[in-house]
Amino acid sequence: MTSDHASRPDRLDRPDRLDRRGLLRASALSGLAVGAAALHAPAPAFASAPAFVRAGRPLLTHGVQSGDVRDGRAVLWSRADRPSRLVAEISRDPSFRRSRTVRGPVVTPTTDLTGEIALTGLPDGTDLHYRITAVDLDDRRRTSRPVTGRLRTAPGRHDDVRFLWSGDIAGQGWGVNPDLGGFRIADAMRARHADFFLCSGDNVYADGPVVASVALPDGSTWRNVVTPEKAKVAETLEEFRGQYRYNLLADNWRAFLAETSQVVQWDDHEVTNNWYPGELLDDARYTEKRVDVLAQRARRAFHDYLPVADISPDAEGRVYRVIHYGPHLDLFVLDMRTHKDANTAGRETARDGGVLGTRQTRWLLDELGRSRATWKVIAADLPLGLVVPDGSSAQEGLAQGDPGAPLGRELDIADVLTGLQRLGIRNHVWLTADVHYTAAHHYSPDRAAHQDFDPFWEFVSGPLNAGAFGPNALDGTFGPRADFVAAPPTANTSPADGFQFFGEVEVDAASRELTVTLRDVDGAAIYRRTLSPHRR
Repeated sequence: MTSDHASRPDRLDRPDRLDRRGLLRASALSGLAVGAAALHAPAPAFASAPAFVRAGRPLLTHGVQSGDVRDGRAVLWSRADRPSRLVAEISRDPSFRRSRTVRGPVVTPTTDLTGEIALTGLPDGTDLHYRITAVDLDDRRRTSRPVTGRLRTAPGRHDDVRFLWSGDIAGQGWGVNPDLGGFRIADAMRARHADFFLCSGDNVYADGPVVASVALPDGSTWRNVVTPEKAKVAETLEEFRGQYRYNLLADNWRAFLAETSQVVQWDDHEVTNNWYPGELLDDARYTEKRVDVLAQRARRAFHDYLPVADISPDAEGRVYRVIHYGPHLDLFVLDMRTHKDANTAGRETARDGGVLGTRQTRWLLDELGRSRATWKVIAADLPLGLVVPDGSSAQEGLAQGDPGAPLGRELDIADVLTGLQRLGIRNHVWLTADVHYTAAHHYSPDRAAHQDFDPFWEFVSGPLNAGAFGPNALDGTFGPRADFVAAPPTANTSPADGFQFFGEVEVDAASRELTVTLRDVDGAAIYRRTLSPHRR
């Protein structure tokens, strides 16, 4: 496929397209990326928010990111080493000879010195370069060295789309490995030059401590960078924030995020394994047993450290939202964790909204009904038909192993699938991660106990840098068939053995076909499926 991202200089060159309230000129400093030394820097130098180093210029400590790029808009992110004002320069030109400057927020300890800069009025289908600077609050002449990044704006009608997705980062004791530049798979993902990256949950493993070295079966040693926050399970707000700072010590991951915008959702390991609201932990590692308290702190850290636009319609803190990405793609990002009910055997016969909740389900079907995009991609942080046990008798996932009529959480998914059929929406694809292997599943009413839905595909990818597992059993309620599976030979296979995966989605603007490619740790294509749009 080819990608045609046309330039429209008349739009970017208008100051009011970037900041209608006025623009602040920043110092003309050349861009400088965070160096490789950051990988080995001890986290406490950045971790204690009140311990400011007032001498010299400010410093951006953990690179730059962009996120939730959508029609005309985007969010930039960075973190400073002291209270200061973030300022961004935006340009089509990587030399920044012609640029516009957007004044960002003053960062304070309230957000652990992180801040977001909202961009509006962006042109379609354009590669934009940005650089962020921290400006001293007492002397505007004292500025940090800028850190540069790149984002691709939402496409126009004739632009193709290419994005990546996966999940599960730094889990099961496999952390930032300096021998691999951080996360081995990041180099292959960066080489794809994607429009954006969708993280389908488990952005961090707040319940997954690491140690300095792990002996591998072949006699070699896996090395981890270790920080105080990553040496234990996260319980305090500072420890949850330290999980995100930890991942940003990976040089190649930080470089990937600087060049590739994100769309993120959360799952369980941002808090603790298999959590649900109201749970009380039976885990000796935790002094705070109330999951609701941990989740509140984890949610705060999630929003401090990830560039998430304030576009969720939910007033109670859930992070579901729709990303309108040009005329051919609407991305529906679900929150299947915040409203999740307790993990049981999944045999309930009454609908209780125990995975999405009534409000999110109604929102999803309403937004799908309003969507005019060619493809509706639904980002789920739990697979639909894979059985994911929680202990010997309870179920963590949506399916529970009974191939008969929907029960438990399957009832809520049945409502969504039947609603899609009644709305006449055929061009929907489901993407997920969570189970630490990669697969392609086709769902059909011809094979299903519940038959009030149209056939569709679900694609699974991951992990990115975590133990590899699987495959899991498929539940027959919605008639899934595994068209492809790639999984490791043993549980918790290390990333050194290569069973790490990401997926790639391409939408061809001319044919409107959607192609899904599953890729391995080195970026090689191991499966490909092209879908043609259903035309009413």
